[in-house]
Amino acid sequence: MNISNDQELKNALNSLSREQQRLLGARFTQSVCEQVDNPSLMSALKVALISNSTDQELKDAFKVAKSIATKTYTACGRDADWGLQAEHFIAAACAAALTPDALITENYNAAWKAAIQSRMAKNCLMIESDSGELENEADRQYRLTEKFLGE
Repeated sequence: MNISNDQELKNALNSLSREQQRLLGARFTQSVCEQVDNPSLMSALKVALISNSTDQELKDAFKVAKSIATKTYTACGRDADWGLQAEHFIAAACAAALTPDALITENYNAAWKAAIQSRMAKNCLMIESDSGELENEADRQYRLTEKFLGE
């Protein structure tokens, strides 16, 4: 499968099971978290990345990620520390991937939500470092999805 745009990505993500959405959403999150120094968030992400995490581990990790996203939310929307804003979006991406089944609505796709939050985090990190990468995050997500589907 070759994914070259967001519509193809969304179609591919909609074909995934709930667990596959979590695992791929966690990989999207992992793709942008190299500059975050938050051990609690990294622990939650590790749980999201493991296919045999228990329901309790997943619920606890969701609570941690959601708490960090909520705590860092106030940094968004104003001239603030771009690193803190990136941390907010990374935590939101992790929480999206870990969203419990009881909170998922009919049209909710955890991997797509994590993908969008990860893109926002990447933008903040690029602004903070005053850099631009040759490969954009959307393209990276297309390749991650192709690889995931090929496993």
